[in-house]
Amino acid sequence: MFSVVNKYLSQTASLPGMNRSSTSPPSSSRPDLRKNTMLADLGEELKKTELQAAPADHCYAGSEDVACDVCTGRKLKACKSCLQCLASYCEKHLQPHFELPVFKKHKLVEPSKKLQENICSRHDEVMKMFCRTDQQSICYLCPVDEHKGHDTVSAAVERSEKQKELEVSRQNIQQRIQDREKDVKLLQQEVKAINGSADKTVGNSEMIFIELIRLMEKRRSDVKQQVRSQQQIEVSRVRELQEKLEQEITELKRRDAELEKISHTQDHNQFLHDYPSLSTLSESTHSSSIKIRPLRVFEDVTAAVSEVRDKLQDILREKWTNISQTVTEVDVSLSEPQPKTRADFLKYSCDITLDPNTAHTQLLLSDGNRKVRYTFQTHLYSSHPDRFTERYQVLSKERRCYWEIKCRGEGVSVAVAYKNISRAGSWNESAFGHNDKSWRLDCDYNGCVFYYNNLITLVLGTQSFRVVVYLDCRAGILSFYNISKTMTLLHREKTTFTQPLHAGLGQTLSQHNAIKACMITSRPEYYNDLLIGLINESLNTFHLVPRFIASVLTKLCRDHTYY
Repeated sequence: MFSVVNKYLSQTASLPGMNRSSTSPPSSSRPDLRKNTMLADLGEELKKTELQAAPADHCYAGSEDVACDVCTGRKLKACKSCLQCLASYCEKHLQPHFELPVFKKHKLVEPSKKLQENICSRHDEVMKMFCRTDQQSICYLCPVDEHKGHDTVSAAVERSEKQKELEVSRQNIQQRIQDREKDVKLLQQEVKAINGSADKTVGNSEMIFIELIRLMEKRRSDVKQQVRSQQQIEVSRVRELQEKLEQEITELKRRDAELEKISHTQDHNQFLHDYPSLSTLSESTHSSSIKIRPLRVFEDVTAAVSEVRDKLQDILREKWTNISQTVTEVDVSLSEPQPKTRADFLKYSCDITLDPNTAHTQLLLSDGNRKVRYTFQTHLYSSHPDRFTERYQVLSKERRCYWEIKCRGEGVSVAVAYKNISRAGSWNESAFGHNDKSWRLDCDYNGCVFYYNNLITLVLGTQSFRVVVYLDCRAGILSFYNISKTMTLLHREKTTFTQPLHAGLGQTLSQHNAIKACMITSRPEYYNDLLIGLINESLNTFHLVPRFIASVLTKLCRDHTYY
């Protein structure tokens, strides 16, 4: 500061007209410069005020920010919006809302660009009310005309109630989140357990297969050794006989040579002397003819080995299909609520087709094997072990969860059964509902009767000609419903299913003529078939493989007599 002033004095002293007047006394020195502390303090205060008055660039509103409605020129960012004023304010212009009593009751919210949406387009007033009839916000003038007679409350009251509903919704969502997180953990544990069980099963199966291969190798070696041993015995026997025959041939040749020799002698006395001793032959120890014995012993060995091969193939065909099917039908799913309405049930519906190989010869299938009716005529079905021969019954091909049956005529027996139900034999063996392998509901004009294992349950006061069957294998629930405008439960059975189930149709006890029934469904199956008897848990699936191999091994370990 002082250097600037000194420089200025030096420059101005040399300028014309800047000298003192002639009347002024001469001066040989410059004025003594000193700091004015009052002016210095005032300057510092002005500097501070200037710095405070100039906001930083980040305080100004950008294109994405809510700008203060009061600022002029370059607007600052708004820090609050007022729902009563319908304006947004920066921190400076917001101060009156905190300081003046008239603004104390104004509702301040986070800065919003949608304040104009709170203005009623009809009356140009702030919408502080809510119409519950039309479910929309309104102003205080709307109930007079457009919303006259409607159920209206203040927006605050409606918000309070909706807030309570929101809290309940959040609680439900949070509870569901917790449930699903538990399910996720369970599934993670399930994956870990499945992987562990699968690895263990693969190891066990590998060991069993190795043992099985060793057993087969040992059997092969035993058969080879026994055949070779028998071969040596038979060859030794034949060679011994051959040697004896060759010795006899040699002796006979020698005798023949001597006889030929004496036959040429001229001495009659010598001939008569030698001939008696040479003409007498000793009896042969062997039969006059050698019969070749058929090599039956070796054929028996081949037959025995072939029998083992055939039995092994039969076991593989019979058992391996079950193993493969069981492994592929593992079902890991979250629990689903039980269906209540027909729409709920239809999620589990599927197309049911009847198996012509199981139909009694007096049952006629039609419409792509979806309809069946009884006839007096015997139909020329091919012979099949799965065919019912003594009961007018038929099973489905599929094993499903939900199906509908439309009945005509006098009624029908609607059933579910294990596939291994007897096709012939006594009533208790082959009739639906009279054994522990089938469940049956008879429907006719008199009502409905449920049968299981020769136990009868009357379903009184009902008659149904459109029956719904719902099967939840995992839960062990079998339900029969009557369907008209609504679904009415006819009977529900709670049990444990040990095998796959098939739909069945048959003739009721009261029927004397036709069975007419049609499978009615509308959607493909929702769940995969469950092999309930083999899997109570998904892990049990893998344990079946070594058990199956062990059973094969046990059968193969039984001694076989080859000859």
